[in-house]
Amino acid sequence: MTELVLLRHGESLWNAEDRYQGQQGTGLSPLGHHQAKLAAEYLLGTGPFDQIVASDLQRVSETLQPYLDGAGRSDVRIDPRWREIDVGTWGGRTFAEVYAEEPEVVEAFARGEDVARGGGETFAQLRERVWDAIRDIAGSGPGRVLVVTHGGPIRVATASTLRLPPGGEVLLDPPVNCSLTTVQVDDLLAVTTLTAYNVPTSGTAPAEEQPA
Repeated sequence: MTELVLLRHGESLWNAEDRYQGQQGTGLSPLGHHQAKLAAEYLLGTGPFDQIVASDLQRVSETLQPYLDGAGRSDVRIDPRWREIDVGTWGGRTFAEVYAEEPEVVEAFARGEDVARGGGETFAQLRERVWDAIRDIAGSGPGRVLVVTHGGPIRVATASTLRLPPGGEVLLDPPVNCSLTTVQVDDLLAVTTLTAYNVPTSGTAPAEEQPA
């Protein structure tokens, strides 16, 4: 079996400003840097990883760096398939701005419709690319793998692991910043097990849902 430890990035500047990010966005806020430091200390106490995989976005690389410094490692495989869901033209805009201009799309998404927000991706498309990335990791052999990524990929990875139907990811609470989710898979993805979901790595109280 391969164990994937999925770490969501720390709070970004756009998270703090209630802006949609998607595949755009900034680096970490001061709180996010603190969260990343605490997450690194937590992870260093859990034992080594055979592989480290990360999204290529800035808020992820800044989250991962304290762990790399503490572990004395630099062997990170960057995989864009672990990027956040693409929210197209919504990126950089606040919740309030988007709702004022596109209330019907926001309301459809809130009802559970899998719309391509801002002309970007649907959750079904995200789920397909993330599961493809998991398949590649599992096919590389058993081991323990740290994956530093975003809330959307963690939710769809969990939904796939639990064999939830399309759209099932909306049933899951959004992962908080620097939380851990752990799944186990075999090399054919025939056996998949969720062993932990949305576990905080610091004493920071969970925030309400933030923009992707």
